[in-house]
Amino acid sequence: MEFACGFVYVPPSTYQKEVQTKPPIAVKRSALLPPPNRIRPRSPPPPPPAPSPELQKQHHSPEQRITEKCFKNALLPPFMRSQSPACLQPIPGPPSLLPSNSQRLTYDIPKEEPDIGSYPWDPDYSYNIPEGSGEEMKHPNTTSSSGSAQKSAPALPPRPSFMRSCPEYLVLLPDSFSSSKSSFSSSRSREPLVGNPNVILVSLGKLISEENVFTIEGEPTCCSQCGSVLDSLYDNVVNVCYFCQSSLEPPTSSSATCLGCQDSVFLLTPGDKALTLTDTLLLFCIDISASMSITSQVLEGKQPIYRSRLQFVQEAMLQSVRKLSETQPHMRVGLITFNNQVTLHGYDEFTSRFLLGAELIDGEYLKEAAFSFPSPPPLSRTRDCLQREILGLSESGATALGPASLVAIAMASRQPGSKVIICTDGKANTDLGNLEVEGTDARPCLSSTIFYHDLGEYAASQGVTVSVLAIEGTDCRLDELGRLADRTRGKVVIASPHELYTEFEEIIENTTIATHCSVTLLLPPTLCVKGEREAGNRVTREVGNVASDTEITFQFGARQHGSQGEVSAPVAGGRVSVQLQLRYRQKDGHSMLRVLTADKEVTDDSSVVLSSLFLAIIQLNSSQASAALAVRGRFQDAKSEGETQRELMERALEYDRSAEDKMIYSKWLKTMDPIHNSLQNYTRRQSICSDTLQSLTDMGAALLYSMKNSNRRPISLKEKHQH
Repeated sequence: MEFACGFVYVPPSTYQKEVQTKPPIAVKRSALLPPPNRIRPRSPPPPPPAPSPELQKQHHSPEQRITEKCFKNALLPPFMRSQSPACLQPIPGPPSLLPSNSQRLTYDIPKEEPDIGSYPWDPDYSYNIPEGSGEEMKHPNTTSSSGSAQKSAPALPPRPSFMRSCPEYLVLLPDSFSSSKSSFSSSRSREPLVGNPNVILVSLGKLISEENVFTIEGEPTCCSQCGSVLDSLYDNVVNVCYFCQSSLEPPTSSSATCLGCQDSVFLLTPGDKALTLTDTLLLFCIDISASMSITSQVLEGKQPIYRSRLQFVQEAMLQSVRKLSETQPHMRVGLITFNNQVTLHGYDEFTSRFLLGAELIDGEYLKEAAFSFPSPPPLSRTRDCLQREILGLSESGATALGPASLVAIAMASRQPGSKVIICTDGKANTDLGNLEVEGTDARPCLSSTIFYHDLGEYAASQGVTVSVLAIEGTDCRLDELGRLADRTRGKVVIASPHELYTEFEEIIENTTIATHCSVTLLLPPTLCVKGEREAGNRVTREVGNVASDTEITFQFGARQHGSQGEVSAPVAGGRVSVQLQLRYRQKDGHSMLRVLTADKEVTDDSSVVLSSLFLAIIQLNSSQASAALAVRGRFQDAKSEGETQRELMERALEYDRSAEDKMIYSKWLKTMDPIHNSLQNYTRRQSICSDTLQSLTDMGAALLYSMKNSNRRPISLKEKHQH
């Protein structure tokens, strides 16, 4: 499990409204601290005004001074009053204001009292000229009555050369340009991103084939509500866990933190006996209808010759049989052909079987015929017989593609992991799975659509991989046949007659390592899955067959405020956990479960996200998500999905990126050009704005199905399917 970003991104607008609703916390500044924006003066303060002569004379009056000091002494507590005889003198004044003998108060006059009529000079006050000015220091008491001359301070010595002009603890303020630039970058880092960087990549082939993971026998401990797997140390079943906790209940000890299993593999069926590992079955399902007799010119040396489509197919199969007999002699290879009948080709002791007429309409009868036909022996025993059967093929009749596909899948279902390769040059035109009859909207009959959909589900449930090859220059309705390959993780290819052998080899070499695979993604209630048919914080995707290069992606994001009760988006600075559950069946029949839990930090800083973005994962997710929407006929949504992720990657490229990243991005743009600019060229009605569901051309179906099941290999799918 890999993340496209080192963080879980939450747009600022998701939770800022919630923060604003909370009452602000009042912070009081101490009165003992200086003002926050205090600026040191560069000139001495002006002297205070001199007192008037009348006020100075009044302050010099001895009686007034004694009266004031005595009143001051009277205001003190008794134990602090002075017992000086001077305070025992009667207070001059009118008799009505003097206290009586019984209430006589004593007052204390200090021995050394400064003259309050003089200039109120503070001995602790001083003023310093800023350092390095070279000016003289002047005493602020310029109006002193003493009239003594002011002494000038000597000038400061020059600053030594080894001293810095600015102390280290001071920070220079930036100029206007740098200030505006930093404020611009800061404001842009707070802008919400256009695309979605929250993407998870699951490399199924890598996870299933790893052998250094500790295996535990038996069922794991799971939550009774959401099914999340807990650590094996917890033997009891937890009722409410981290991934399904209710927002209306206070968090408990089990839900406050994630107790999920970090990385373990569980053997779910330890008591079952392992199946005998037999070699997989490869079935060629070949069209031998009359249209396969159409010829094409090729050069043999310098002489042009003409070969039919069937001859090209025969040559490609013979080359594959020869190579398999040398590299994999134990593989079992069978041959099924179809025109107006379906033929199951036999070998030495078993004769061929023919299905025709009314037998091609009954699906159950076709399955029974496939089950009753013996499975072919290893190729080391049947090579010569198989080559004779291939060379004896001839073209004639109609195209019973639907019944032949059903028989081939039923026959391959005996051994999970088997492959079926369907090669045709036209539409199915018999009753079962007919694709020639179209409605007014250029779509086939609904019964045929349902038939191929159900056939794909049946193949996936039996662990069979189906690949469809259409010969270049024909119309085979790959938008319908492609359902078989898409559901079973097979390939949909339009091949030139000269390239059939190469396509056969790629399909054969891509072996199946697991079947019946399903992937479950669990998120906390504050997050939700994006772009899936299931909404919420839990999603399960049925994958089916898994090859060594199978990769899938998920998108997730913050839950919108109020979308589920009182659950809100996660706050930046916190952490969230994500759990991935991978269920699959090995070739020996054992059912396995692998569980991975990851913990990520939440951020709302777009610059941090863009600098840590892994572009290859974003590109793969955009290709898969856009193609999945286009295959379902949602062309406008597919285009919008591709454009938003493209803007996200363009912003990420503004940061320091390697030349390799930029080169991969340019190749990815070429691959996505059909979705970004020319999707209408791949529809049968040349319009994507119609309200009716549009159907794809063969080239469009082959391109989009390949993109939907693509991986991170740096190939250009557009160039591969260009004509």
